[in-house]
Amino acid sequence: MSSAFIPIRYIAIDDSPLDLLAIEEYMRPYPFFLNCGYFSNALEGYGAQQYVKPDLIFLDIEMPEINGMDLLRKVRNEVPMIVVVTSHPEFALEGFELSVLDYILKPLTESRMKDTVRRVQEYWAMKQKAEAYEVLLEEDTLVIKEGYNQVKLAQSDIIYIEAMQDYTKIVTAKKNYVTLSSITFFMERLSPERFLRVHRSYAVAVSQIQELRQTEIICQNASIPVGKTYRSSVSRLKI
Repeated sequence: MSSAFIPIRYIAIDDSPLDLLAIEEYMRPYPFFLNCGYFSNALEGYGAQQYVKPDLIFLDIEMPEINGMDLLRKVRNEVPMIVVVTSHPEFALEGFELSVLDYILKPLTESRMKDTVRRVQEYWAMKQKAEAYEVLLEEDTLVIKEGYNQVKLAQSDIIYIEAMQDYTKIVTAKKNYVTLSSITFFMERLSPERFLRVHRSYAVAVSQIQELRQTEIICQNASIPVGKTYRSSVSRLKI
C-alpha cells in the first residue's frame, strides 16, 4: 500500500441488523474504504459522526427516535458524502435537495453497491484535486480549464453530463472532464435541441441516444436513468 494512500472513512446507520450486515459484506472487497462503525439508531450514529468525522455515511431513513431525514439535515454540512439506503422512494427528491450523493432502494444488492462505490470514488477524487475547474461555453465548443491546462471540446463529442453534488462530469468517448459548474449552468446555456435533461442528475446529447426505454436511455453503452419528472419530455423524442 502506498504511503499516499488515504482511505475513505465511513460509518453506516440503520436499525436493521440485516441491512447493516449487507453493507458490511458488500463493502469488504474495497480496501480503500475504512469501516469506522455500524450503528443501529440515529442518536448513536450522530454521536459517532461527531467523534469520528467520517467522509461518508450510509444512512437509513425510517428509524426510531430520530429518523434519517432529520439526521441528514443536522449533518449535511459536516459530512462530505451521504448515501441514503432505504425502502422509501418517496424521500428521494428531498434527499437530493439535501445533497445526498446517492439514493439506494432496498434490498441492497452487490451490483448496486458497486455502482455507488464507483460514484463515491469519482466524487472523492474530484474533491482531492487542488485545481479549480472552469468551463466556458461557446457556440459549438466547450473550453475546459484544468489547472493551468485548457482543453477545447466539441459539443458534438459529449455523450452526457452528470451532476455530482458541487461538480458536473462531462462524459465523452475518449475522456471524462470535471467542472465546478452546476448541471443547471449547462442546461441554461446548451441548445435544448441538442441536449435534454432526463433526470435530476443527468442530461444527454440527443444525437448520442441509441435506445429509448421507459425508465432509462442507452447512450454509447451507458445506461442513463430517466426521472419521473422528465418522462413526458423523453417520450416525445424521436431518434
